[in-house]
Amino acid sequence: MDATFEFDWAAAFGSIPHLLPGIPWTLLISFGGLAFGFFIGIFFGLLRISPLRWLRWPAIVYVEVFRGTPILVQVLFIFYGLPQILGGPINALTAGIAAIAINSGAYISEIVRGGVQSIEIGQREASLSLGLSRTQAFRYIIWPQAFRRMIPPLGNQAIISIKDTSLFSVIGVGELVRQGQIYIATTFTAMEVYLMVALLYLAITWTLSILLRQLERRGLAGQ
Repeated sequence: MDATFEFDWAAAFGSIPHLLPGIPWTLLISFGGLAFGFFIGIFFGLLRISPLRWLRWPAIVYVEVFRGTPILVQVLFIFYGLPQILGGPINALTAGIAAIAINSGAYISEIVRGGVQSIEIGQREASLSLGLSRTQAFRYIIWPQAFRRMIPPLGNQAIISIKDTSLFSVIGVGELVRQGQIYIATTFTAMEVYLMVALLYLAITWTLSILLRQLERRGLAGQ
C-alpha cells in the first residue's frame, strides 16, 4: 500500500466543471419524481384513512411494499424487469423518475395520513355544524392546517429523494455520481472527485433546507 498518498486539491477543484452537468439531471429526477410522488402520496394517504376496509387495504399494501424494499431494487426492476413485460426498453431517466415517484409516494402517503389525523376531530364536527359539507370541511378547514404540519416531513423526504438519485448511476443516468465515475475512469482521482460529489450534494440539500425553513416559518406565521 502506498503510504505517501497526498490529497490533490487541484484535481478536486478541476473535477467541478466535469461534475456540474450532473446537477440538472439530479434535480430533474428528484423533483420530477417528487412531483408525481406527492400526488400519489395524497391519493394513497387519503385511502389509508378511509372508513372502508376495501379502500384501506390496497393503500396499506402499497405503502408496506415500497417502504419495505430498497429503492435500488425498485429502479433495477423498472429499468431491467418491466421491459420484459412491456416488450420494449424504458429510458433511464424515466426509470429514475418513476422510482423516486413510487418510493417517495409511499412515504408521503404516511405523512399525509399523519397530518390529516393530527387535526382535532372537533374542528371537523364544528365545520359540519356550521353547514359545510364533508368535502368543504376537508378542503377549507382540515387540509390547510394539515398541510402546514406536513411541511417539515415533506422537506425531509425531498432531501432523502435527492440523495437517492446517487444510486441511479447503476442504470447509466448522468447524475452527479455517474459524472464522477466517468471522470475518475480517466484521471484515477477517486478520493478527490468523490469528495467534490459529496460537497455538491451537500450544497443542494443545504440550500433546500434553508428554503424549507423559510417556508415553514411562513406557514407557522399564517396560523
